[in-house]
Amino acid sequence: MTWDPKQYHKFQSERSAPFDDLLGLVELRPELKAVDLGCGTGELTRRLADALPNSQVLGLDSSAEMLAQAQGFARDGLHFEQGDQARLAGSWDLIFSNAALQWTEDHQALIPTLFGRLAPAGQIAVQVPSNHTHISHQLIIQTAQEEPYRTILKGFVRYAPVLPIDRYAQALFDAGAEQIIVFEKVYAHVLADADAVVEWVSGTALVPYFERLGTEKEAFLAALRKKMGAAMPGSPLLYPFKRTLFSARKPEGKHG
Repeated sequence: MTWDPKQYHKFQSERSAPFDDLLGLVELRPELKAVDLGCGTGELTRRLADALPNSQVLGLDSSAEMLAQAQGFARDGLHFEQGDQARLAGSWDLIFSNAALQWTEDHQALIPTLFGRLAPAGQIAVQVPSNHTHISHQLIIQTAQEEPYRTILKGFVRYAPVLPIDRYAQALFDAGAEQIIVFEKVYAHVLADADAVVEWVSGTALVPYFERLGTEKEAFLAALRKKMGAAMPGSPLLYPFKRTLFSARKPEGKHG
């Protein structure tokens, strides 16, 4: 997918809030080998690296556009590479991911696969949006299934692969994890109006649709704004955004 860093950063402070909660789950130890999956434009990866003394931190992302900005945050002990988060190689003391794993399918298989990449006593810490049941996301699917967009999109719709919180806990337990923490939190964002909600989803959930809409992108957005305005009237309005956070450790002496 082609990402627009400028669009994504329109709500930078709101998108950064869950990072602080996720970082709070991390045991901040020195001399770690750590990876940030879906590092984006690198600002938060730099904060992660700054919190891990004398560590080697890799920011991994599939987007060349995001990584072009991330390179400005590189320093000794922090570098950035393009790659597929689902195909992570190597052994890691910390696997960290803030709002990125939702772009990889089949979390039932993904989570134990990533957990298997931890070194003994290593930690995985992940945050994924779980707002796919909110009306803002349901209206995207509804609009995509209406003509002419159904034909333009060739029937494409995207359903989030994010699991219920109990299934993340079970997947981690089945993988042999200990110190399992899983919870969902509502981030109460106050936005100007329904158009601001459309701007929000334009930086994330709508990205795979934009790639397929071509010249019909603006017409799609106009149709979505109309629906969103009817569903979420008022100004300002509360945009309650749910996110799932989890952390777990690999036992000492356990390999693979």
